[in-house]
Amino acid sequence: MSYSEYLRALLAPLGAYDLGKGTFNGGELDSVGGQLDDIQEMLEECQREMSLVTAENFGLERVAGLLTDRPVAEEPEQLRAALAALLRINGDSFTLAAINDNLSGCGINAQVEESETAQTVEVRFPDVPGIPDGVEGMQRIIEEIIPCHLAIRYVYWYITWAMMEQRFATWGAVEAMELSWEELEKLVL
Repeated sequence: MSYSEYLRALLAPLGAYDLGKGTFNGGELDSVGGQLDDIQEMLEECQREMSLVTAENFGLERVAGLLTDRPVAEEPEQLRAALAALLRINGDSFTLAAINDNLSGCGINAQVEESETAQTVEVRFPDVPGIPDGVEGMQRIIEEIIPCHLAIRYVYWYITWAMMEQRFATWGAVEAMELSWEELEKLVL
């Protein structure tokens, strides 16, 4: 129900006003009711944007502005999850499971594992062959999440000769694809 309809219903029992369409009193109620409808829409938008769970526009941007680095995600649903993951980092967030959960929540397709070297962790990008696009931004976020006393070693993976031998019968088949060396390195799927 719009506010003009609500005001008409509120004043109708008094019987003192002509509230029909096209009358002076009806026009005044339409004008005031339209303004109240606009205010209601603005209040509903503010209420939606105040909560990270429901925010879609400026609410997400304001929360992202509080952080030193913007999460990798761009879609509102993914950005909402990434911001929630970054905001839930606290003193209990430094187990491998919690670190990996925070990374995936930030939209970063990376896996952190303990290394053979003491005080060192390895960060792998399991679904991305080679160096992922936007790795510099990802590294900043990863380095904020992983405790500062740990050294971080980034591990990238490429196609191996054994994979190439399984996939291609001859070197001519590889050359026929006319790939650059970088494209060939990432030809793992």
